[in-house]
Amino acid sequence: MQFVFSLIFFNFTISNFTSSMLSPLCHSYERSALLQFKESLTIIRKTSSYYIWDPCHPKTASWKPEEANIDCCLWDGVECNENTGHVIKLDLSNSCLQGFINSSSGLFKLVHLEWLDLAFNYFICSEIPPEIINLSRLSYLNLSSAGFFGQIPSEILELSNLVSLDLSHNSYYNLIELKEPNLGNLVKKLTNLKELALGGVTISSPIPHSLANLSSLTLLSLSGCELRGRIPSLLGNLTKLMYLDLSFNNLLGELPTSIGNLDCLKRLDISWNELSGELPASIGNLASLEQLELSLNRFRGKTPHSMGNFTRLYWLSLASNDFSGELPASFGNLRSLEGLDISECKFSSQIPSSLRNLAQLKFLEFSHNNFSGPIDLDMFLVNFKHLEHLSLSSNRLSLFTKAIFNTSQKFNFVGLRSCNLNEFPNFLKNQHYLEVLDLSCNKIHGKVPKWLIEPSMQNFSYLNLSHNFLIGFYQHPMFFPRNYDGFTLDLSYNYLQGPLPVPPPQTKHYLVSNNSLTGKIPFWICNSSNSLEILDLSYNNLSGLLPQCLDNFSDHLSILDLQHNKFCGSIPQTFLSGRSLMMIDLSDNLLQGRIPRSLVNCSSLKFLDLGNNQISGTFPSWLGTLRELNVLILKSNKLHGMIREPNTGCGFPELRIIDLSNNRFTGKLPSKYFQCWNAMQVVNTSELRYMEGMIYPFALVSYAALGIYDYSLTMSNKGQMMSYDKVPNFLTGVILSSNRFDGEIPTSIANLKGLQVLSLANNSLHGHILSCLGNLTGLESLDLSNNKFSGQIPQQLVDLTFLEFFNVSNNNLTGPIPQGNQFPTFDKTSFNGNLGLCGKPLPKECENDEAPTNEDQVEGSEESLLSGTSDWKIILIGYAGGLIVGVVLGLNFSIGILEWFSKKFGMQPKRRRRIRRARNRM
Repeated sequence: MQFVFSLIFFNFTISNFTSSMLSPLCHSYERSALLQFKESLTIIRKTSSYYIWDPCHPKTASWKPEEANIDCCLWDGVECNENTGHVIKLDLSNSCLQGFINSSSGLFKLVHLEWLDLAFNYFICSEIPPEIINLSRLSYLNLSSAGFFGQIPSEILELSNLVSLDLSHNSYYNLIELKEPNLGNLVKKLTNLKELALGGVTISSPIPHSLANLSSLTLLSLSGCELRGRIPSLLGNLTKLMYLDLSFNNLLGELPTSIGNLDCLKRLDISWNELSGELPASIGNLASLEQLELSLNRFRGKTPHSMGNFTRLYWLSLASNDFSGELPASFGNLRSLEGLDISECKFSSQIPSSLRNLAQLKFLEFSHNNFSGPIDLDMFLVNFKHLEHLSLSSNRLSLFTKAIFNTSQKFNFVGLRSCNLNEFPNFLKNQHYLEVLDLSCNKIHGKVPKWLIEPSMQNFSYLNLSHNFLIGFYQHPMFFPRNYDGFTLDLSYNYLQGPLPVPPPQTKHYLVSNNSLTGKIPFWICNSSNSLEILDLSYNNLSGLLPQCLDNFSDHLSILDLQHNKFCGSIPQTFLSGRSLMMIDLSDNLLQGRIPRSLVNCSSLKFLDLGNNQISGTFPSWLGTLRELNVLILKSNKLHGMIREPNTGCGFPELRIIDLSNNRFTGKLPSKYFQCWNAMQVVNTSELRYMEGMIYPFALVSYAALGIYDYSLTMSNKGQMMSYDKVPNFLTGVILSSNRFDGEIPTSIANLKGLQVLSLANNSLHGHILSCLGNLTGLESLDLSNNKFSGQIPQQLVDLTFLEFFNVSNNNLTGPIPQGNQFPTFDKTSFNGNLGLCGKPLPKECENDEAPTNEDQVEGSEESLLSGTSDWKIILIGYAGGLIVGVVLGLNFSIGILEWFSKKFGMQPKRRRRIRRARNRM
């Protein structure tokens, strides 16, 4: 027996030896080319590069130049032809490689290559060299996620043997383009392609119809390519397609009915486009579908019942569309479904009971629809044993469940916002894997239960209990679970009392606004200085000094909101490295001292509100260096002195709202600043947006915008204090009221054509109201009351057709009140306290005349008399010589000529009376 085994072993060894002797060694020039390629690159084992995965495998580390007797065909990532010994395959994907690839690279000497994969490395913004044409035998080429940039060379089009081409995801840092040649050129030349992946390549064109000629195509990925136009119906000719990704483009129009021809399709992703119309019923023909992504488009109408044919589907997302009506009961047929996202789809009525059949569901996202009525939460707990993500937030549901229920699910996400809950659901008690819990905007009373903050609940990354009726915790201080990736705690809008609840050290977002919390800011807040990004303690009864450690937060802190408390003392003077601070609101406190000059270090600051304090000093003109600053509110303080013009250049280029009201500023209005505030000089016609910050990553709650932190402010507008829970991007205002400004309104204020709110009330301004204010056509509120203005109200103000509030009361104005457009809507209180004014709405009528209109007002000046309405222009043309004589001989004689014209040509008596009055005033 031992002899038999020895014989077998001997034969096996001889066989292997013979085989190895018959297989040729790799060619020396190819070995040299590989080593040259290796030496041009470096191996990065630990890197933060987007392209290199961690961990990566350094395959070229096995390539040893000193081991000349080792066959290079045995090197890691290298494969040779068994007969010829030529290198035919080079797979260096995710090999920790970094460096440049240029035209002299040894890579292009491997002319027998049939397979080349360099994906997930970082070739430092290398362009794809035209020498790629040397590799004419390539059938597989993968350069994805490898840091290439620039125009894809036309030489790639000469690789006619290519069956698979992947150049995707190279544009994270740099742009890679396919424009010259374009996509149409590529698909006409590479007719053997079965797989084409160009995700992230900038193509910027419609989808070429010639794409339909690639009849063998099984995979097509054109995600994020800036494609535009419609999806061609000829795409339905690609009947072998198994994977189609057109997401993140600008495609519009309807989904063609020919999509139903792609019956081999397993994955279809057309999300993040502008597609509209109803889904074609033919989509139900795609019986092989496993993944379907239609989210973030503008599809409308009812979803086809034929979608119930997707019996193999395990992921379906219809999120963020305009579907209406009921969710089809046929969705209950999707028994393989593991993920269903229909958030923000406008579905209404009740959730169909047929969904109980989806026993494999792990992910269920129903938030932000119009589902209504009572619903038993046990439906989701009993039927969906594998459920990990449950969100029913922001519907019109009334959830109820059994008092005690032990569930086998291991949830990581539970969203029950606005579900009319009266208590904490008991099924959450033992959910130790829970990462996200949103119970906000319910009717939960009492205290936060102990089990919610036990050490076993240590996986929380987000806990939102805001907008309830919670009164506190069972003990203080309360240490919440620790999460090393950051923690969001939102307890705002409750009835919490006592000291601040203590968050874990790794907290990123701490929001406890609108409660009744008392006491000082405790020292533990300083321990969070290395992680906090949002700190909102606003609208409480907190007191004491602001901690000096606030300057330690500035490396990461982006939002600091302490408004409406009772903080006293001075603002810490050291915001030394506030690179991340975008919003600071310390308004409505008892703060004193000066504004810290170190705020100039907060280069990202967009919003600064220090109003309603006791801050002293002069106007902080040095804040003008903050090029991102949109909102500056310093109202109701003890600031004083003149606002000096900037010495050099301009300041505050992005300022849209400035409120300096109720201070002690003196001198002239800041004329040069009116020339510098560029953001107020144009009318904002962009899409409506709000000033906001992010509380947590967008993807954390699917497509529901729950992670937005809205900036808010209160400002004088339209005669009253108006609160803005959200600050729209188009809101602009200059509020300088209740100071001690004197002098005239500078004409430079007419530059602010985008201005909506202008308040100069309660100052000592004098002179005439400028007619050029009529150029501020977007003005909605104009308050010039309680000053010393004289003269008439300019007729040009009638052109302010958006004006809703107008107040010139308590001045020294005279003459008729303009009529027309908005002016008849203003109450008489807008004009009170001007003894010389007459006309509607005042009871005092104008002497022997009606109030002027925009068409026929003639001002008491030579220029006005000579440039009146169209009737005057006709007269002036016909009798130009007489008027020239009138100008030469004097204004009185000119008026005499005009009076003679009026009689001769039958001018209306009203206009003749104006001419006589003008002559009498001479």
